[in-house]
Amino acid sequence: MLVESWLMAPVQLDYSNLLLSVVVLAVSCFVIVRSFRSSGRKDGSRVLPPSPPALPIIGNLHQLGRSHHYRTLLELARRHGPLFLLHLGSVPTLVVSSASMAEEVLKAQDHVFCGRPQQHTARGLLYGCRDVAFSAYGERWRQLRRIAVVHLLSAKRVDSFRVLREEAVASFVDRVRAAASAHVDDGGGKRRRGVNVSELFISLTYTVISKAAFGSKLGGIEPGAIRAMMMETSQLLETIAVSDVFPCLRWVDWATGLDARTKRTARKLDAVLEVALQEHEKISGRGDDADDLLDDLLSAVEQGGAGLNLDRTDVKGLIVVSQRDLFLAGTDTTSKTMEWTMAELVKNPKEMEKVQAELRQIVGEHGRVTEELLSTTTRPQAAIKEALRLHAPVPMLVPREAVQDTKLHGYDIPAKTRVLINAWAIGRDEELWEDADAFRPERFVHTNFDYSGKDFRFIPFGAGRRGCPGIGFGTRLAELALANLLYHFDWELPDDQDLESFEVVESSGLSPGLKYPLTLVSKTPQA
Repeated sequence: MLVESWLMAPVQLDYSNLLLSVVVLAVSCFVIVRSFRSSGRKDGSRVLPPSPPALPIIGNLHQLGRSHHYRTLLELARRHGPLFLLHLGSVPTLVVSSASMAEEVLKAQDHVFCGRPQQHTARGLLYGCRDVAFSAYGERWRQLRRIAVVHLLSAKRVDSFRVLREEAVASFVDRVRAAASAHVDDGGGKRRRGVNVSELFISLTYTVISKAAFGSKLGGIEPGAIRAMMMETSQLLETIAVSDVFPCLRWVDWATGLDARTKRTARKLDAVLEVALQEHEKISGRGDDADDLLDDLLSAVEQGGAGLNLDRTDVKGLIVVSQRDLFLAGTDTTSKTMEWTMAELVKNPKEMEKVQAELRQIVGEHGRVTEELLSTTTRPQAAIKEALRLHAPVPMLVPREAVQDTKLHGYDIPAKTRVLINAWAIGRDEELWEDADAFRPERFVHTNFDYSGKDFRFIPFGAGRRGCPGIGFGTRLAELALANLLYHFDWELPDDQDLESFEVVESSGLSPGLKYPLTLVSKTPQA
């Protein structure tokens, strides 16, 4: 669920002709002729993976296009195979597009491909990459991840927020019910008002995550300010710096103002973190029990003592990653997972009826869906998994980097090669999935697929030691919210739409949702 994939970000080099001209001019001072690369070429004694022909200087950057890079890379994979090499500027990048190759990278050679590219904006925002997500692989990273997994995002800690989730979802259902009872008069008579389901999903997710992360101890900081700060941080983390693809042109980031913007945001972020940290330290000093994730983190650091060897900056780095993974990745991917699932169910009403029938049979006529009851169902979870297969939260998994030279499928992979796993392509592989582009939740009803990355045909949240540690937090909320919406209400398109005209069109960006907000009409089911 992380969102720091620099390739999938809004690419500055795609639309800034002036910046591209500067890059080309500067590099041209040093480079006169660069030969085109060909498939399966040899580099000295090394045999590199096949590669599309590249242009001088910029390599294959021109082939990525403006958006939906996962689609472009799938087309390239169809021509060059499930393992091929791109040159993005001066950065060699290995693209993996099959489950078998992903298993080799994320399992068999996980110890080799466990590095993380430390992009320019991440270094400026995250205390020199002293967080879990971007930290260089090694003992210190293992120490930080252990704290995150054991103390912040463990199954036991996720369970502890059950009451919070259920209360928030109950309030969420009340909001939908109020909207369902509203009518508008357009001159032709009254009709039911459409509900912006997309916005409701975002609001619900932020409510749950903000309370879980900070509780009520924000030191006077408005939750909206936290949301805005995290979104500003996210936008910078999604920005490709020129130095990320042309390391020798570090000065261009200064000239374009990216460095100044990063420093301003870093100062604001640090100020917010300092206030939140001080507020929690005051309460912790009074001996109160930990009731949110920041309390957990401070307690873990205190109990670990000198053995953890963490200073205040390390603590802030952990705060950033835990809150960023929840606020940015958690909110973005959780809300969009719910959005995609609802959109697919509306587009496939027979599948929606199957989910509703199971829920209403198990829960009864006058109840509500609790997590305990939800654990006895199969179809709500199957619908979500099928939506994740078709619409992976982060279609290109967070990039990895080879920490040493290695061999992969007979090819030589040099150290420092970046690796992109096309989870979107794997989820739609016709050799792995029957009727791969169709929404068929039935395929998950009688199988034991889970989200943890054990089966490399289904890796929406990655796998291996760099996989997402917070899967349970987001999926539990998505399952509960969707189950209650489908139990309490029947859903249909507004009066001016029909199934034939309703299209599920992807937006652009790192974690694509629907291009337009999902607006539906809800009504209470007839007894």
